[in-house]
Amino acid sequence: METEAAPAQPNDDRAETCTVSVKGLTENWQKWSNDRCEYQKQNPFSNGKLIPPQIQRGQEGYGRPLEGSKTEQRGKDAHSHISREVTELCQVIREIGESGGESRVCVRFGRLFERYVTISNKLVGVLLRARKQGLVHFEGEMLWQGRDDEVLITLLQ
Repeated sequence: METEAAPAQPNDDRAETCTVSVKGLTENWQKWSNDRCEYQKQNPFSNGKLIPPQIQRGQEGYGRPLEGSKTEQRGKDAHSHISREVTELCQVIREIGESGGESRVCVRFGRLFERYVTISNKLVGVLLRARKQGLVHFEGEMLWQGRDDEVLITLLQ
C-alpha cells in the first residue's frame, strides 16, 4: 500500500518579512509610556504633582503657542490668509477708486461694499485690519452698511 505524501504548503512570504520581536514591541511601548508620563507632568489639568514652569508676562514666548505646535501652524495660516485678503481689498480700492487729494485713491464705503460683497462677506473686518496696518484711512470706529455709505475710504499706500 502506497501512501501519498501530503501536498507541500506554499511558502508564506508574510511570515518571513514580518518578523517582530516581543522585546522590540515592549521597548517601543515603554518608550511611548515614558514620553506620555513626561507630557502629563507638564499638563496643568492632570493630577501629576509636578507643576510646569509658568512663563511670566514680559518673558520670551508669553502669550504665544508652543513652537512647532499645530496651534502655531494654524495661527500662521490664518495670518497669511488675512494678509491675502487685505492685499485683495487694496487692489479692489485701486480698481474702483478715484484719485483724491495728494494723488491718493479714494472710494466711498457704499460703492466698495456693493463691489466687495461678491468677493467676501468680511469687508468691515478686513478694512479694520487694513487700517491697523496703516494701509487705509477712514473716519469712525466702525462702518455700517446704509448709515456709512458716504464715508470716504482713502488708500494710503
